[in-house]
Amino acid sequence: MIIGGFDSILDDRADGTTGYVDGYVVPVPDGNKEAYRALAQKASEVFRDHGATRVVEAWGDDVPDGKVTDYARAAHKKDGETVVYSWVEWPSKEARTAGWEKMMTDERMKHDPATNPFDGARMIYGGFAPIVEA
Repeated sequence: MIIGGFDSILDDRADGTTGYVDGYVVPVPDGNKEAYRALAQKASEVFRDHGATRVVEAWGDDVPDGKVTDYARAAHKKDGETVVYSWVEWPSKEARTAGWEKMMTDERMKHDPATNPFDGARMIYGGFAPIVEA
């Protein structure tokens, strides 16, 4: 089990329910926090325009080192970086699939990878079907 506390730096909500979730973990250089927040805000608008019901970006705040594994090791965090934990909620997996197809052609998502405020090669991501929601 990997545990940690994160400070929300973005929480955009729209109307709707959660039937599917995309989750992300990425290390971000500490000096790029505001650039990351700006990119996340821009991406959140695109996610929500294409069907997402909520986007949350959370900056690592209380993320302990584990005995076997932890967020830092999972994301190959380097000194001077903080792990960001994020998720995007969708009404269904079908809505998520359709939304991603539209997002990949959305002009707002096009940018120069060299200006990314994080190393995308170390991003961990996946899609999840909720089994408990309280």
